[in-house]
Amino acid sequence: MAAELTPAEAGVPGPAAVTPDIGGPRARTWPGYARYVAGKLGGAVVSLFAVLVTGFFLFRLIPGDPVKAMTGGRRVSAEQLATYRKEFGLDLPMWQQFTQYCGKALTGDLGTSYQFHAPVTDKIAEALPNTVLLTGTAFVLYTALGMYLGTRSAWRHGGLGDRLNTGLALTLYSLPSFWLGLLLTIVLSVGMGPVPGLFPTGGMESGDTSGFAYVLDVAHHMVLPVLTLVAVEYGQTLLVTRSALLDEMGSDYLTTARAKGLRDDLVRRRHAVPNALLPTVTLVFVNLGRTVAGVILVETVFSWPGLGSLFYQALSVPDLPLVQGLFLLFASAVIVMNTLADLVYPLFDPRVGR
Repeated sequence: MAAELTPAEAGVPGPAAVTPDIGGPRARTWPGYARYVAGKLGGAVVSLFAVLVTGFFLFRLIPGDPVKAMTGGRRVSAEQLATYRKEFGLDLPMWQQFTQYCGKALTGDLGTSYQFHAPVTDKIAEALPNTVLLTGTAFVLYTALGMYLGTRSAWRHGGLGDRLNTGLALTLYSLPSFWLGLLLTIVLSVGMGPVPGLFPTGGMESGDTSGFAYVLDVAHHMVLPVLTLVAVEYGQTLLVTRSALLDEMGSDYLTTARAKGLRDDLVRRRHAVPNALLPTVTLVFVNLGRTVAGVILVETVFSWPGLGSLFYQALSVPDLPLVQGLFLLFASAVIVMNTLADLVYPLFDPRVGR
Protein backbone atom coordinates (compact mmCIF):
# COMPACT_ATOMS: atom_id res chain seq x y z
CA MET A 1 0.00 0.00 0.00
CA ALA A 2 1.31 3.43 -0.92
CA ALA A 3 2.17 5.71 1.94
CA GLU A 4 -0.30 8.57 2.48
CA LEU A 5 1.27 11.93 1.65
CA THR A 6 0.90 14.93 3.89
CA PRO A 7 -0.48 18.17 2.36
CA ALA A 8 2.98 19.72 2.46
CA GLU A 9 4.56 16.71 0.66
CA ALA A 10 1.84 16.78 -1.96
CA GLY A 11 2.54 20.43 -2.67
CA VAL A 12 -0.80 21.65 -1.25
CA PRO A 13 -0.46 24.63 1.10
CA GLY A 14 -1.66 23.90 4.59
CA PRO A 15 -3.58 26.24 6.86
CA ALA A 16 -0.42 28.03 8.00
CA ALA A 17 0.55 28.76 4.42
CA VAL A 18 -2.73 30.49 3.56
CA THR A 19 -2.57 34.28 3.96
CA PRO A 20 -5.95 35.54 5.17
CA ASP A 21 -7.48 38.74 3.77
CA ILE A 22 -7.08 40.77 6.90
CA GLY A 23 -8.33 44.01 5.41
CA GLY A 24 -11.60 42.91 3.90
CA PRO A 25 -13.85 45.16 1.86
CA ARG A 26 -14.19 47.78 4.61
CA ALA A 27 -10.49 48.22 5.44
CA ARG A 28 -8.90 51.62 5.01
CA THR A 29 -5.33 51.92 3.81
CA TRP A 30 -3.36 54.99 4.81
CA PRO A 31 -2.08 55.68 1.27
CA GLY A 32 -5.66 55.56 0.02
CA TYR A 33 -6.85 57.84 2.82
CA ALA A 34 -3.95 60.25 2.15
CA ARG A 35 -4.96 60.43 -1.52
CA TYR A 36 -8.55 61.04 -0.45
CA VAL A 37 -7.54 63.89 1.89
CA ALA A 38 -5.21 65.42 -0.70
CA GLY A 39 -7.97 65.35 -3.29
CA LYS A 40 -10.45 67.08 -0.99
CA LEU A 41 -7.94 69.73 0.09
CA GLY A 42 -6.94 70.33 -3.51
CA GLY A 43 -10.57 70.77 -4.49
CA ALA A 44 -11.04 73.25 -1.64
CA VAL A 45 -8.05 75.30 -2.81
CA VAL A 46 -9.40 75.41 -6.38
CA SER A 47 -12.83 76.46 -5.07
CA LEU A 48 -11.30 79.25 -2.99
CA PHE A 49 -9.41 80.56 -5.99
CA ALA A 50 -12.63 80.49 -8.03
CA VAL A 51 -14.33 82.50 -5.28
CA LEU A 52 -11.46 84.99 -5.33
CA VAL A 53 -11.85 85.49 -9.08
CA THR A 54 -15.65 85.64 -8.96
CA GLY A 55 -15.71 88.10 -6.07
CA PHE A 56 -13.34 90.49 -7.81
CA PHE A 57 -15.11 90.68 -11.19
CA LEU A 58 -18.72 90.13 -10.10
CA PHE A 59 -19.05 93.16 -7.84
CA ARG A 60 -17.53 95.48 -10.41
CA LEU A 61 -20.77 95.04 -12.37
CA ILE A 62 -22.74 96.79 -9.59
CA PRO A 63 -24.06 100.21 -10.69
CA GLY A 64 -22.52 103.17 -8.92
CA ASP A 65 -19.16 104.85 -8.65
CA PRO A 66 -17.14 103.51 -5.68
CA VAL A 67 -14.88 106.56 -5.78
CA LYS A 68 -17.80 108.87 -4.97
CA ALA A 69 -18.57 106.66 -1.98
CA MET A 70 -15.26 107.69 -0.47
CA THR A 71 -16.36 111.33 -0.39
CA GLY A 72 -19.37 110.60 1.81
CA GLY A 73 -21.72 112.51 -0.51
CA ARG A 74 -19.64 115.70 -0.48
CA ARG A 75 -19.16 117.70 -3.69
CA VAL A 76 -15.57 117.29 -4.84
CA SER A 77 -13.69 118.35 -7.92
CA ALA A 78 -12.63 116.09 -10.76
CA GLU A 79 -9.01 116.47 -9.63
CA GLN A 80 -9.87 115.15 -6.17
CA LEU A 81 -11.75 112.19 -7.66
CA ALA A 82 -8.71 111.40 -9.81
CA THR A 83 -6.54 111.55 -6.70
CA TYR A 84 -8.80 109.05 -4.94
CA ARG A 85 -8.71 106.72 -7.96
CA LYS A 86 -4.93 106.78 -8.01
CA GLU A 87 -4.65 106.33 -4.24
CA PHE A 88 -6.76 103.16 -4.26
CA GLY A 89 -5.37 101.83 -7.54
CA LEU A 90 -8.62 102.22 -9.47
CA ASP A 91 -6.83 103.99 -12.31
CA LEU A 92 -4.84 100.83 -13.13
CA PRO A 93 -5.87 98.32 -15.81
CA MET A 94 -8.29 95.66 -14.59
CA TRP A 95 -5.78 92.82 -14.86
CA GLN A 96 -3.30 94.73 -12.75
CA GLN A 97 -5.92 95.50 -10.12
CA PHE A 98 -6.77 91.80 -10.01
CA THR A 99 -3.17 90.64 -9.54
CA GLN A 100 -2.65 93.16 -6.77
CA TYR A 101 -5.89 92.08 -5.09
CA CYS A 102 -4.91 88.39 -5.20
CA GLY A 103 -1.43 89.12 -3.88
CA LYS A 104 -2.75 91.13 -0.94
CA ALA A 105 -5.53 88.62 -0.20
CA LEU A 106 -2.99 85.81 0.13
CA THR A 107 -1.25 87.83 2.86
CA GLY A 108 -4.52 88.61 4.67
CA ASP A 109 -4.76 92.20 3.42
CA LEU A 110 -8.30 92.71 2.08
CA GLY A 111 -7.86 96.43 1.44
CA THR A 112 -9.35 99.55 3.00
CA SER A 113 -13.07 100.23 3.17
CA TYR A 114 -14.14 103.19 1.06
CA GLN A 115 -17.10 103.88 3.32
CA PHE A 116 -15.51 103.53 6.78
CA HIS A 117 -11.90 104.45 5.86
CA ALA A 118 -10.67 101.50 7.90
CA PRO A 119 -9.05 98.16 7.05
CA VAL A 120 -11.59 95.58 5.90
CA THR A 121 -10.15 92.99 8.28
CA ASP A 122 -10.80 95.35 11.21
CA LYS A 123 -14.44 95.86 10.22
CA ILE A 124 -14.91 92.11 9.82
CA ALA A 125 -13.29 91.42 13.19
CA GLU A 126 -15.59 94.01 14.79
CA ALA A 127 -18.81 92.48 13.43
CA LEU A 128 -17.84 88.77 13.49
CA PRO A 129 -18.53 88.10 17.21
CA ASN A 130 -22.09 89.39 16.86
CA THR A 131 -22.76 87.08 13.92
CA VAL A 132 -21.16 84.12 15.69
CA LEU A 133 -23.36 84.76 18.73
CA LEU A 134 -26.53 84.89 16.65
CA THR A 135 -25.81 82.07 14.22
CA GLY A 136 -24.17 79.86 16.83
CA THR A 137 -27.20 80.02 19.10
CA ALA A 138 -29.59 79.38 16.22
CA PHE A 139 -27.41 76.55 14.87
CA VAL A 140 -27.35 74.65 18.17
CA LEU A 141 -31.12 75.05 18.63
CA TYR A 142 -32.26 74.09 15.14
CA THR A 143 -29.83 71.15 14.92
CA ALA A 144 -30.98 69.71 18.24
CA LEU A 145 -34.65 70.35 17.44
CA GLY A 146 -34.41 68.88 13.94
CA MET A 147 -32.61 65.73 15.11
CA TYR A 148 -35.03 65.17 17.99
CA LEU A 149 -38.20 65.68 15.97
CA GLY A 150 -36.76 63.76 13.02
CA THR A 151 -36.03 60.79 15.25
CA ARG A 152 -39.49 60.85 16.83
CA SER A 153 -41.21 61.20 13.45
CA ALA A 154 -39.31 58.29 11.91
CA TRP A 155 -39.89 55.99 14.87
CA ARG A 156 -43.62 56.65 14.67
CA HIS A 157 -43.84 57.22 10.93
CA GLY A 158 -47.26 57.42 9.42
CA GLY A 159 -48.89 58.66 12.61
CA LEU A 160 -50.51 62.01 13.29
CA GLY A 161 -47.39 63.41 14.95
CA ASP A 162 -45.24 62.41 12.00
CA ARG A 163 -47.57 64.05 9.50
CA LEU A 164 -47.80 67.25 11.55
CA ASN A 165 -44.02 67.46 12.08
CA THR A 166 -43.09 66.89 8.45
CA GLY A 167 -45.85 69.15 7.16
CA LEU A 168 -44.85 72.05 9.42
CA ALA A 169 -41.14 71.53 8.68
CA LEU A 170 -41.72 71.60 4.92
CA THR A 171 -43.89 74.70 5.20
CA LEU A 172 -41.41 76.68 7.29
CA TYR A 173 -38.43 75.50 5.25
CA SER A 174 -40.04 76.89 2.10
CA LEU A 175 -40.61 80.36 3.59
CA PRO A 176 -38.15 83.19 2.82
CA SER A 177 -36.31 84.10 6.01
CA PHE A 178 -36.79 87.84 5.54
CA TRP A 179 -40.55 87.42 5.07
CA LEU A 180 -40.88 85.31 8.20
CA GLY A 181 -38.77 87.82 10.12
CA LEU A 182 -41.02 90.68 9.05
CA LEU A 183 -44.09 88.66 9.98
CA LEU A 184 -42.74 87.91 13.46
CA THR A 185 -41.88 91.59 13.89
CA ILE A 186 -45.45 92.58 13.01
CA VAL A 187 -46.98 90.01 15.36
CA LEU A 188 -44.63 90.23 18.34
CA SER A 189 -43.08 93.71 18.17
CA VAL A 190 -45.24 96.41 16.60
CA GLY A 191 -48.84 97.22 17.47
CA MET A 192 -50.52 95.02 14.84
CA GLY A 193 -50.16 91.75 16.75
CA PRO A 194 -51.97 90.33 19.78
CA VAL A 195 -48.96 90.98 22.03
CA PRO A 196 -47.43 94.28 20.80
CA GLY A 197 -44.07 95.32 22.17
CA LEU A 198 -43.18 91.86 23.48
CA PHE A 199 -39.77 91.95 21.76
CA PRO A 200 -37.61 94.74 20.29
CA THR A 201 -38.00 95.40 16.59
CA GLY A 202 -34.25 95.40 15.96
CA GLY A 203 -30.78 96.12 17.19
CA MET A 204 -28.65 94.17 19.64
CA GLU A 205 -28.96 96.18 22.84
CA SER A 206 -30.83 99.05 24.41
CA GLY A 207 -27.64 100.89 25.33
CA ASP A 208 -28.43 101.65 28.96
CA THR A 209 -27.59 98.37 30.69
CA SER A 210 -24.49 96.68 32.10
CA GLY A 211 -23.48 93.44 33.79
CA PHE A 212 -26.06 90.68 33.93
CA ALA A 213 -28.76 93.12 32.85
CA TYR A 214 -26.80 93.63 29.64
CA VAL A 215 -26.74 89.87 29.02
CA LEU A 216 -30.51 89.70 29.48
CA ASP A 217 -30.96 92.71 27.20
CA VAL A 218 -28.92 91.10 24.39
CA ALA A 219 -30.81 87.82 24.86
CA HIS A 220 -34.09 89.74 24.62
CA HIS A 221 -33.01 91.28 21.33
CA MET A 222 -31.87 87.88 20.03
CA VAL A 223 -35.22 86.14 20.41
CA LEU A 224 -36.83 87.14 17.11
CA PRO A 225 -33.80 86.71 14.81
CA VAL A 226 -32.92 83.38 16.43
CA LEU A 227 -36.54 82.24 16.20
CA THR A 228 -36.57 83.15 12.51
CA LEU A 229 -33.40 81.18 11.76
CA VAL A 230 -34.53 78.16 13.78
CA ALA A 231 -37.96 78.09 12.14
CA VAL A 232 -36.53 78.23 8.63
CA GLU A 233 -33.58 75.88 9.11
CA TYR A 234 -34.68 73.06 11.44
CA GLY A 235 -36.86 71.41 8.77
CA GLN A 236 -33.92 70.24 6.66
CA THR A 237 -32.27 68.51 9.63
CA LEU A 238 -35.60 66.94 10.58
CA LEU A 239 -36.20 65.54 7.09
CA VAL A 240 -32.68 64.17 6.65
CA THR A 241 -32.68 62.56 10.11
CA ARG A 242 -36.12 61.07 9.52
CA SER A 243 -35.16 59.66 6.12
CA ALA A 244 -31.90 58.16 7.41
CA LEU A 245 -33.62 56.52 10.38
CA LEU A 246 -36.40 55.12 8.20
CA ASP A 247 -33.73 53.37 6.11
CA GLU A 248 -32.50 51.63 9.27
CA MET A 249 -35.92 50.61 10.56
CA GLY A 250 -36.05 47.28 8.75
CA SER A 251 -32.49 46.18 9.56
CA ASP A 252 -31.93 42.74 11.05
CA TYR A 253 -29.89 44.03 13.99
CA LEU A 254 -32.91 46.00 15.26
CA THR A 255 -35.05 42.86 15.10
CA THR A 256 -32.35 40.99 17.03
CA ALA A 257 -32.17 43.76 19.64
CA ARG A 258 -35.94 43.59 20.16
CA ALA A 259 -35.80 39.80 20.36
CA LYS A 260 -33.32 40.12 23.23
CA GLY A 261 -35.99 41.96 25.18
CA LEU A 262 -34.63 45.50 24.95
CA ARG A 263 -37.13 48.28 25.47
CA ASP A 264 -38.21 50.17 22.37
CA ASP A 265 -36.59 53.44 23.45
CA LEU A 266 -33.28 51.66 24.10
CA VAL A 267 -33.39 50.06 20.66
CA ARG A 268 -33.93 53.49 19.16
CA ARG A 269 -31.28 55.38 21.17
CA ARG A 270 -28.50 52.77 21.35
CA HIS A 271 -28.83 51.00 18.02
CA ALA A 272 -30.94 52.74 15.38
CA VAL A 273 -30.03 56.40 15.91
CA PRO A 274 -26.20 56.02 16.02
CA ASN A 275 -26.23 54.10 12.74
CA ALA A 276 -28.50 56.68 11.09
CA LEU A 277 -26.43 59.72 12.07
CA LEU A 278 -23.99 59.66 9.15
CA PRO A 279 -26.07 61.82 6.74
CA THR A 280 -27.04 64.11 9.60
CA VAL A 281 -23.43 64.64 10.71
CA THR A 282 -22.51 65.61 7.17
CA LEU A 283 -25.46 68.02 7.05
CA VAL A 284 -24.41 69.59 10.37
CA PHE A 285 -21.06 70.68 8.92
CA VAL A 286 -22.65 71.96 5.73
CA ASN A 287 -25.30 73.90 7.66
CA LEU A 288 -22.69 75.48 9.91
CA GLY A 289 -21.04 77.18 6.96
CA ARG A 290 -24.30 77.89 5.17
CA THR A 291 -25.85 79.55 8.24
CA VAL A 292 -22.97 82.05 8.49
CA ALA A 293 -23.34 82.88 4.79
CA GLY A 294 -27.12 82.96 4.85
CA VAL A 295 -27.62 85.30 7.80
CA ILE A 296 -27.50 88.43 5.63
CA LEU A 297 -31.25 88.85 5.23
CA VAL A 298 -32.09 88.08 8.86
CA GLU A 299 -29.51 90.51 10.22
CA THR A 300 -30.71 93.19 7.81
CA VAL A 301 -34.37 92.76 8.80
CA PHE A 302 -33.59 92.96 12.52
CA SER A 303 -30.75 95.51 12.23
CA TRP A 304 -28.42 93.09 13.98
CA PRO A 305 -24.89 94.60 13.87
CA GLY A 306 -23.16 91.59 12.34
CA LEU A 307 -21.55 90.57 9.08
CA GLY A 308 -24.89 90.37 7.27
CA SER A 309 -25.81 93.98 8.02
CA LEU A 310 -22.26 95.06 7.17
CA PHE A 311 -22.51 93.31 3.81
CA TYR A 312 -25.81 95.04 3.06
CA GLN A 313 -24.34 98.45 3.89
CA ALA A 314 -21.27 97.80 1.75
CA LEU A 315 -23.36 96.55 -1.17
CA SER A 316 -25.56 99.64 -1.22
CA VAL A 317 -22.60 102.03 -1.66
CA PRO A 318 -20.86 100.00 -3.30
CA ASP A 319 -17.83 99.58 -1.06
CA LEU A 320 -15.82 97.18 -3.24
CA PRO A 321 -13.07 96.14 -0.80
CA LEU A 322 -15.57 95.46 1.98
CA VAL A 323 -17.99 93.62 -0.31
CA GLN A 324 -15.19 91.47 -1.74
CA GLY A 325 -13.81 90.69 1.72
CA LEU A 326 -17.17 89.65 3.12
CA PHE A 327 -18.02 87.62 0.02
CA LEU A 328 -14.71 85.80 0.37
CA LEU A 329 -15.41 85.13 4.05
CA PHE A 330 -18.94 83.82 3.45
CA ALA A 331 -17.90 81.57 0.57
CA SER A 332 -14.83 80.34 2.47
CA ALA A 333 -17.02 79.35 5.43
CA VAL A 334 -19.13 77.13 3.18
CA ILE A 335 -16.10 75.61 1.43
CA VAL A 336 -14.23 74.94 4.69
CA MET A 337 -17.24 73.32 6.33
CA ASN A 338 -17.91 71.15 3.27
CA THR A 339 -14.28 70.07 3.27
CA LEU A 340 -14.39 69.25 6.99
CA ALA A 341 -17.52 67.17 6.38
CA ASP A 342 -15.67 65.24 3.67
CA LEU A 343 -12.69 64.67 5.98
CA VAL A 344 -14.85 63.55 8.91
CA TYR A 345 -16.97 61.23 6.76
CA PRO A 346 -14.40 58.37 6.73
CA LEU A 347 -14.40 58.30 10.52
CA PHE A 348 -18.01 57.13 10.40
CA ASP A 349 -17.84 55.04 7.22
CA PRO A 350 -14.52 53.18 6.71
CA ARG A 351 -15.42 52.42 3.11
CA VAL A 352 -14.74 56.06 2.25
CA GLY A 353 -11.10 56.92 1.54
CA ARG A 354 -9.82 53.35 1.16
